[in-house]
Amino acid sequence: MSNYTEHDDDRPVGRILSRREVLALLGGAGATVFLAACGDTTNTTTAAATTAAATTAVPVTAGTTAAGTTAIAPTTAGTTAAATTAAPTTTAPTTTGAASTTAASVSTTAAQAAVSSCVVRPEVTEGPYFKDEKINRSDIRSDTSSGTVKAGLPLALTFMVYQANRSCAPLKGAMVDVWHCDAAGTYSDTTDANWGSTVGQNYLRGYQLTDDTGKASFTTIYPGWYNGRTIHIHFKIRTTGTNGQAYEFTSQLFFDENLSNTVMSQAPYNTKKGTRSTTNANDGIYQSVGSQMILAVNPSGTGYAGSFAVGLDLTDTEVGRSDSAGGAGGPGRMPPGGNPPGGRGGPPSASPTPNS
Repeated sequence: MSNYTEHDDDRPVGRILSRREVLALLGGAGATVFLAACGDTTNTTTAAATTAAATTAVPVTAGTTAAGTTAIAPTTAGTTAAATTAAPTTTAPTTTGAASTTAASVSTTAAQAAVSSCVVRPEVTEGPYFKDEKINRSDIRSDTSSGTVKAGLPLALTFMVYQANRSCAPLKGAMVDVWHCDAAGTYSDTTDANWGSTVGQNYLRGYQLTDDTGKASFTTIYPGWYNGRTIHIHFKIRTTGTNGQAYEFTSQLFFDENLSNTVMSQAPYNTKKGTRSTTNANDGIYQSVGSQMILAVNPSGTGYAGSFAVGLDLTDTEVGRSDSAGGAGGPGRMPPGGNPPGGRGGPPSASPTPNS
């Protein structure tokens, strides 16, 4: 594997929303339900019933940031049921009342989903294999020069990007890049002792712009492995910070080891020679961030599907600086005194013609 110097931001960064910001976002009944899910039982009997319903239906998992702040993990659909049924009434609801209750439940559920997704994730090293190809496509499995589609179990990958500094508002128009190795552990458009040269190929690379809801979706494959790293996917989000300058966030997604073992036992992954010696347990980059960067996936068709939410604090200029800076040149690195490919890291001024 190529040697490279890791960027110095492979550590948790950013912040979690304060209670005041959460209350400002939710307001009224929404705040009651959200606080109930967090274990606040100091309200009236009705609120206490809401608390019991919410906490029973949805066990909330907590994580801890570098600063020791507890981050609320995304909740599940059980919250919807709890929020809908937790407000008892002594009279039969009229049609208008039922409609109002339904609207309030939907509003509350949407607000809860936005808040729970506003976890500020840790950045980690860009690695040596980033290429700013600027290929605008959602299906990244093929090499556009030959049309060859990479074999592997399909993976539907969705990113949800929010603005942690703006009460979890969805971030529209952010450029989300994804790149990773194929089932045999090779990256496209690189030269490496592990696999030789793939220069001129661009499989398993591409970007999408987030839509009005902050969503960017990709069709790819479950990645394979190569010596020295656990199984992972690289991603980079580029947008504009509150200071008007380019803002760049780079990190990596990881997978549950039991799932990876299952996938690696199947074709075409099981044709790779050698033994996978680096797992989450001994991968230094994974160990620096832990399970908060694991992509939770579910079976979908013949493969898997997973969604990952990221809250960005666009006021944090330290996090937003270019992640290609400071290296000594080489794949995915900014040459000394030069600029990274495509500029400092903002989205292209004009979107290339989609190739999907």
